[in-house]
Amino acid sequence: MSEVQITWVQNEQFVGTDSTNHSIVLSTGKDGTGSKPSDLLLVALGACSGVDVVGILVKKRQNFTGLQIKVSAQQDADPPWTFRKIHIDYIVRGKGISEKAVQQAIELSEDKYCSVAATLRGVAEITSSFQIVEGPSD
Repeated sequence: MSEVQITWVQNEQFVGTDSTNHSIVLSTGKDGTGSKPSDLLLVALGACSGVDVVGILVKKRQNFTGLQIKVSAQQDADPPWTFRKIHIDYIVRGKGISEKAVQQAIELSEDKYCSVAATLRGVAEITSSFQIVEGPSD
């Protein structure tokens, strides 16, 4: 079982502490003091999938030197501003990387391993794309 704690600081600012005792400042984003909770959901999706993709590419012995994940989303215009469409774009950098290996890694993550994607899938349509960039990481 995972357990996190969220503590109100002031106004619309909170501190969230995860199950491993790491903390992050959260807010509505209006005052510039913390991350928007809804943005953190997208960050969690990208990171969850990224962990899987990296692990799978390592097992597939792909010579990758970098991975960047961009997550964009469309929300309903009215409260509770539910995410309806989420797109994940994976940018994999390295030399001689197999497109098939990257595609399989992404599919395994999104369809089998990533708990965040599994949780969101019933509410939001999740799509993805990827590109491979030849060369060292930036």
